Amino acid sequence: MSALAMLYATYIVKGDKQYKDVPELLKPQVKQILEDQGLGYLTQ
Repeated sequence: MSALAMLYATYIVKGDKQYKDVPELLKPQVKQILEDQGLGYLTQ
């Protein structure tokens, strides 16, 4: 898991970014981070 993916996940949780803003390369990692936190609905 990259620090950048964690950063994007944090931005999404805070409402500063949306999943669609995440670069394609990082989307699988960000999705996994959010799902692990029970926040998978934020990837919809």
